[in-house]
Amino acid sequence: MRLTLTALILIMATSASAETFRWAGTTDPQTMDPHAVNSAPVLGFLNNVYEGLVRRGKDMAIEPALATSWEPIGEGEGWRFTLRQGVKFHNGADFNAEDVMFSYERASSEQSDTASWFAPVSEVKVVDDYTIDIMTTAPNPIFPDSIANWMIMDSGWAADNGAERPAKDAENHATLNTNGTAAFQLVERQPGLKTVLEPFDGWWGEAEHNVTRAEFTPIQNPATAVAALLSGDVDMINPVPIQDAERMAAAGNVNVIKGIEARVIMLGFPHQADALKYTADAGKPNPFKDVKVREAVAKAVNVPAILQTIMRGNAEPASQLVSPAMRGYSEALAARPAFDIDGAKALLAEAGYADGFSFGLKCPNDRYLNDEAVCQAVTGMLAQIGLTAELDAMPVQNYWPELREDNYDMYLLGWSPGTFDAEHPIRFLASTPNAEKKLGSWNFGDFSNARVDELLPLMQSEVDDTKRQAYIDEATKIIQDEHAYVPMYIQPLVWGTGANIELTQRPDNFFILRWVSVN
Repeated sequence: MRLTLTALILIMATSASAETFRWAGTTDPQTMDPHAVNSAPVLGFLNNVYEGLVRRGKDMAIEPALATSWEPIGEGEGWRFTLRQGVKFHNGADFNAEDVMFSYERASSEQSDTASWFAPVSEVKVVDDYTIDIMTTAPNPIFPDSIANWMIMDSGWAADNGAERPAKDAENHATLNTNGTAAFQLVERQPGLKTVLEPFDGWWGEAEHNVTRAEFTPIQNPATAVAALLSGDVDMINPVPIQDAERMAAAGNVNVIKGIEARVIMLGFPHQADALKYTADAGKPNPFKDVKVREAVAKAVNVPAILQTIMRGNAEPASQLVSPAMRGYSEALAARPAFDIDGAKALLAEAGYADGFSFGLKCPNDRYLNDEAVCQAVTGMLAQIGLTAELDAMPVQNYWPELREDNYDMYLLGWSPGTFDAEHPIRFLASTPNAEKKLGSWNFGDFSNARVDELLPLMQSEVDDTKRQAYIDEATKIIQDEHAYVPMYIQPLVWGTGANIELTQRPDNFFILRWVSVN
């Protein structure tokens, strides 16, 4: 049978579109370096390119990756990992224990944003080419869970390209280039415009996808993203604007996939700052050092109203740094401060701020679902008790540097525990910052409590679940009583796909390409 040129082109185009997958998100990964930025957009994207010793499956359970097995050493001295043999990096180099040792040194270095993951580690030993021992300062039953997002790099490739250490606030070869072992490899990187991945033919695993080319495009405007999905220009968007979810679900050619993320959205404070930095009150003593002022903020934020209006009933209120679905959640501390304008005003008066004050509120506008709208709502709510917030919303690429430079009076933060355990945010958000001990790396406000610091190693090493929960409960109560943060709600997951797309939505909001089918 003969085909016209036009018909042949049409068949070829249809075949290509059936295997090319295009998706869009509001946030472009800041970097391609797996150790430079500890944030979900980076780690989630790079889980398609790099791999760790272990990984999380569709059900979030830990499973083998570059390690085929692991077992505790002695009476809790550490963990022995048996490495997978025959693994190739994308450039053809062989994977072995030398790469694991290098990646540990790199990821735990002071230049790395993932150093806190290795706070419990005392030493790493190469036993042989495919066996490595990771020693811990105390028994650490959750250690394998804690390194699910620790990605292994090729030591030789990094050395050849001057990328022996991550560039957190600058750039090096690993910022724009990759060399992992995972199912997909990077073929094109245009920051802010487009990033293209293609399957790695030498991958050790068994492919569960039919994607031959995957193209990611950041689209910040929600209406533009919705239009692109409805027209078929993209096959998936994340997130779907809450206000458009019902309309899109009824469109017929798209699916709206809903779930609850593991991420708690909260407000943070500058606990150690001596003075306010913004508005006409800049230079005046910092009111947020007073727990009564922080509690007043917690009482003034009408979380039920935010959930009903901005989140359209798709989110759940939060009382702690983790959601009820996480291990270690404190059931006895499930209640959050009730909305109480009069009570908030009374607390401000007791603290000496009966007339209120003004301050600067920093917020991202492209990181969390409806983040800027939430901050605008918080601004209006705080105004009811005499607190005048000057809102400064910005792209997340500019946001993290601002927080790290302490350029805020209050800020918005979302946290999803990589271990799905309550210990995780206590280590990152509530431990006294200590670079040497690799603690508190995301504790921007420098919250510090000696008892919380004492409890952290206890909950890390305790193997008895009842005793361990008691340590977590005590720390959680301190954090609540001190109003170290104001947890507001658990962020919903709302993804949109073409009707011909099959994929897996995980509660960590990581999008894994090897589970995608284009039908």
